[in-house]
Amino acid sequence: MPLFTLQLETPRLLLREFQNSDKVAFAAYRSDPEIAKYQTWDTPYSEAQAAAFIESLQHLTPGILGEWYQLAIELKSTGQMIGDCAFCILAEDGKQAEIGFTLARKYQGNGYATEAVTCLLNYLFIHLNLHRVRSNCDSQNIASIKLLERVGMRVEGCFIKSLWFKNNWVDEMWFAILQDEFEPKNPRLI
Repeated sequence: MPLFTLQLETPRLLLREFQNSDKVAFAAYRSDPEIAKYQTWDTPYSEAQAAAFIESLQHLTPGILGEWYQLAIELKSTGQMIGDCAFCILAEDGKQAEIGFTLARKYQGNGYATEAVTCLLNYLFIHLNLHRVRSNCDSQNIASIKLLERVGMRVEGCFIKSLWFKNNWVDEMWFAILQDEFEPKNPRLI
């Protein structure tokens, strides 16, 4: 077990540690080709892969420089795990972090990802007192671009055919926000 557990709450969501019971939902949305299109994993994504991934998370502590820390996104009204988000405090600069997120297709378009990412930014800026948070995405991933803009992040660069990804050269868009640009929402830590 980790020395410190992290759980964040929004009006509709819990951002919490992964549980073994999440493996079915996790494998299901990671097996969706539309969800995996802009992500590093391949489909199908088996329940055995999900279980191994969840097991690997059990020994992590949030905030270790250079290590990604992943949180499950749970819909409070049903207890269903609907996605995940993650952060990594940069090894080369402990005042900056990178974030990422994934939401099951069934739950997209309801503001859940925006709510989760805003909550995560709150945690990073308010509780960890970070200076800057960044994120990147494929220039074709319009939904993620819109989400990053909605939470206040700005485009800092677009790198043309800079990444060899799934047998193609793709464009990368980099976004960032500074602590003094972010409007805190006072998340509850539970």
